[in-house]
Amino acid sequence: MRMLFLGGTGNISAACVERALALGHDVTVLNRGRQTAAFSRPVTQIRGDRHDPLALGEAAANHYDVVASFVGFTSDEVALDIEAFGGHTSQYLHISSASAYCRPLPHYIVTEETPLANPYWQYARDKIACEQALFAAQRDRRFPVTVVRPSYTYSESWIPSGVGGHGYTIVARMRQGQPIISAGDGQNLWVMTHSSDFAVGFVGLMGQQAAIGEAFHITSDEVLTWDTIYRTIGHAAG
Repeated sequence: MRMLFLGGTGNISAACVERALALGHDVTVLNRGRQTAAFSRPVTQIRGDRHDPLALGEAAANHYDVVASFVGFTSDEVALDIEAFGGHTSQYLHISSASAYCRPLPHYIVTEETPLANPYWQYARDKIACEQALFAAQRDRRFPVTVVRPSYTYSESWIPSGVGGHGYTIVARMRQGQPIISAGDGQNLWVMTHSSDFAVGFVGLMGQQAAIGEAFHITSDEVLTWDTIYRTIGHAAG
């Protein structure tokens, strides 16, 4: 398949590009060129801003089989994608977030049917608005959207941390024997998913017509406490 990735060099998206290449797909990435990634095979790069309707329109004219957006954070941004790629692709995959699920959770097991409502984080509320706009376009205009909600996804360039960022200072403090912050009493449950594992599921959804109009979350099935997560990081960091 011919695939266009909006983004393509980040914590999650680079692994998805690599997975698509490994399966023999023809991959193009559209980004500003400010961040690079080393891939095993050549990719076509379109240098442009995802906020530029002209850049999106020129990319859409190539009629990719699949468009995957890793850089849609507001409803205004996904509206640009709907206008650009409607009628120009067979499937559009949007990266949402598991943070969109309601807080507090009604049950510690979260499924795709868990309600979306997070009054505590603007990022999550914006992701919910993105989903609402995309599913409305799917309903009203047959826009071929599939929504994917990652949980905490890490990679060689992103160390898990409960306080945001890439977590490098967490490791530095561990090595210096300094205390770190663990949420609550450290027994809060979460799942950690390596980006290469996420990529298997994500690329597996590409080209699946049965996935259009659906939402999926792709996470590990290993449930850990934050204290366990930090102990694991500390052990790996020596």
